[in-house]
Amino acid sequence: MTAPGAEDRLPATGSVEVVPPREAARLVEEIAEDAENLAAPTERLLIALDVDGTVLLEDETLSPGVVDAIAHAHRAGHEVMLATGRSWEGTRGIQHVLELAPEYAVCSNGAVIMKRVSDAVAQAEGPVDVVYERFHVETFDPTEVLTLLREHLPDARYLVELADGARLYTEFMDDWNLAQARRVSFDELSAQPVCRVVVVSPDDTDSDFVELVDRIGLSGVSYAIGWSAWLDIAPQGVDKSTALERVRTWLGIEPDRVLVMGDGRNDVEMFRWAQGHGGRAVAMGQGPDEVRRAAGETTASVHSGGVADVLRAL
Repeated sequence: MTAPGAEDRLPATGSVEVVPPREAARLVEEIAEDAENLAAPTERLLIALDVDGTVLLEDETLSPGVVDAIAHAHRAGHEVMLATGRSWEGTRGIQHVLELAPEYAVCSNGAVIMKRVSDAVAQAEGPVDVVYERFHVETFDPTEVLTLLREHLPDARYLVELADGARLYTEFMDDWNLAQARRVSFDELSAQPVCRVVVVSPDDTDSDFVELVDRIGLSGVSYAIGWSAWLDIAPQGVDKSTALERVRTWLGIEPDRVLVMGDGRNDVEMFRWAQGHGGRAVAMGQGPDEVRRAAGETTASVHSGGVADVLRAL
């Protein structure tokens, strides 16, 4: 769509107007400025980005160009947010480095929705972070699933997230942020309802987890298998898509005005949700075949700035 005011600088359709090079350059610059003109009408999109493997590389550095691309999407009038398997404890710092402060953040694979309740303010001792509250939380009784999994994975490491955000774990887990988490016995994990169970088994692969889940079945819960051999379990019927549908409704954004991007198996339901409503689902280029097949589009890998490529084109 051509921005308002651009048409009167262009020749009529079907005609060719030759202008001096300097004049041509000026026209191109003016049209480019119109494309970023905040006064130009834009139909707002809800843009939900996965974190690991989408905006972050394995070493937790940012995907090339992602901060500037998010800023571009904001200038175009879109709502950009995160939808991640991480807890809020592991998400808020990512929002900060991305220079993001959205109305909502979807965490713990959809079991937790955070809501912004105050903006950042400057004080004498420095800026204070934007404040969020745990606005919507889904929980379940983990006793049955923990008992079943321990029978088949006795050497695995287990973590649960409680409704208030506290996290309990049985043993140290490589590459997991356990700041402010508390080590407990296995039996204590199921002492109260949880919104998430994480199982890490260093001796197994993601394929081993897929085979195990197919063999033993996991009833009464939702689950996702990560690329680095971990199993993430949420309440039944809860995933990123269910949380995003709530957010979309609260924001008043039309169902077909959604764009989601991700790279993992826990993004597949989110892809189906977006496409089912006429929106866009974009998989990262390095994602597994089954994930890329579930998406309507594939962009470049996280290492090559795939998110930036998509957002810059909006």
